[in-house]
Amino acid sequence: MKTNIILSGVGGQGILTIAAVLDTAALSENLFIKQSEVHGMSQRGGAVQSHVRISDKEIFSDLIPEGKADLILSVEPMELLRYMPFLNKYGWLVTDSHPFINTTNYPEKEDLFNQIKKHPYHVIVNATEVAKTIGNSKVANMVLLGAASAVIPLSENSVIDAIKKLFQHKSEKIISLNLQAFYEGKKIAKASTDFVVNK
Repeated sequence: MKTNIILSGVGGQGILTIAAVLDTAALSENLFIKQSEVHGMSQRGGAVQSHVRISDKEIFSDLIPEGKADLILSVEPMELLRYMPFLNKYGWLVTDSHPFINTTNYPEKEDLFNQIKKHPYHVIVNATEVAKTIGNSKVANMVLLGAASAVIPLSENSVIDAIKKLFQHKSEKIISLNLQAFYEGKKIAKASTDFVVNK
């Protein structure tokens, strides 16, 4: 078993938090994991991406080759499109529908969505709005992790425990918000007619 995941977004959206949850969950299941990350800019709003590789056998590189990603999970739709060449033929795209507009020539949302929808395996989630409904827009990353969890080879218990561990130094309210966001994402994916996964 080997799963290659690319996480993308902009600074401040919690990309590296998702990576930390996946790392922690994988290690708890005695799996091998490699992770690399790139910050386009050091400040909030710059591009951020992370490669996460999970396997039951030793992994020798922390970088995913083009055409080998099983999942691109993006907290921002335009950032997702940057990494399309990495996706394999049967890979999944999971993204928030909410744009982070940090440039004057940002594309029209519908143009972005049309590009994403050209790939047969995709889910576009209004994660930011779901997170706001829960009580904090910052947990949109956990909504998306929940939505993508069906194609990630980690048990739900391991992911839940990882979220609790990662936020253990925060308040119980913060832990609860992140868990609720994860579960809401799972429900959205399950209800989506596009998202049919044999796990």
